[in-house]
This record gives sequence, C-alpha cells and structure tokens, in this order.
Amino acid sequence: MRRVTIERLEPPFIDLHAATWTDADTYVVRDDARRFENWERFIAGQIGLGVAARYAMRVGIDAIEARVKALATLLRRELAKRPGVSVHDRGVEQCGIVSFLKDGEAAGKTRDRLRAMNINAHEARLSRLDLSAGGADALVRASLHYYNDESEVERFVRAVAG
Repeated sequence: MRRVTIERLEPPFIDLHAATWTDADTYVVRDDARRFENWERFIAGQIGLGVAARYAMRVGIDAIEARVKALATLLRRELAKRPGVSVHDRGVEQCGIVSFLKDGEAAGKTRDRLRAMNINAHEARLSRLDLSAGGADALVRASLHYYNDESEVERFVRAVAG
C-alpha cells in the first residue's frame, strides 16, 4: 500500500501493534501497514486455515480445480434443461460459481426459498454495465466446492425448479 494511502486510513481499532504509547494518555499510530495489525489474533481461524491448506495440497490444486469445474458444468447443464431457468455465466473459462435466474422469481426470493431448504445460495446485485441478465438487477449465485457431490447438484436443481 502506498504511504500516502496508509496515512489517510484509520485503523478500525488500535492496540500495541498499531500504535506506540508516548505518554499516559497519548499515542502515535504507526506510519506503515502494521498500523492495521492487532495483538489479538483469531488463532482457531489461523489453525483452521493451515489445516485446510495442507488438506488442499494433499488433494492437489489441479484435482480440486477439475472437480469444481466438473460439478459447475453439471450444474449449468442441468439448470439449463429446466424450463423457466436461465444460466447467465459468461466467459471462455468458467469457475465454480454458477449464476442463474428462475423466471417470475426475483433473485432474492429464489435465494430465500433455497435457504429455507437449508441450501446456500447468494443474491448478486448487478451493475449497469452487466447486461447478461436481460434487464434483471440481480442474479442468484451458487458456489460449488470439491467436497460437494453429484447428488447435491441434483437436489439443488430440483429445489430451484421447485
């Protein structure tokens, strides 16, 4: 981060990493990026991240990518087969995030209906520059991961078509 930018930003909270006491009631905030560090750290989260990274390395990054893309391709294909469901993903290389709409149902309504069935989906608000949704202001987004399986994709498609 540029120093001029750092100087304009205030840390969300200040502790012994972010500032130095200069008197009993006075402190000076660091002038470098360490002003955003804090003493209290989310140790459980850091341990979890390390465990997840080691697991991903054992599975293999290429294998994970292939699995996620295969599941996303399956989801796109199955959603597109359903009457009244339109897939809105673009690009030559598509990832594990699938964007879609159900005719006659706002993206937020679809998201809420799926969540009521314990299925995670998100509403993605669109900018004026994104015309892929044919006039809609939002899309529903589903994110697949390598721990998902084909039966979950099938369940998801049935729930969307609902």
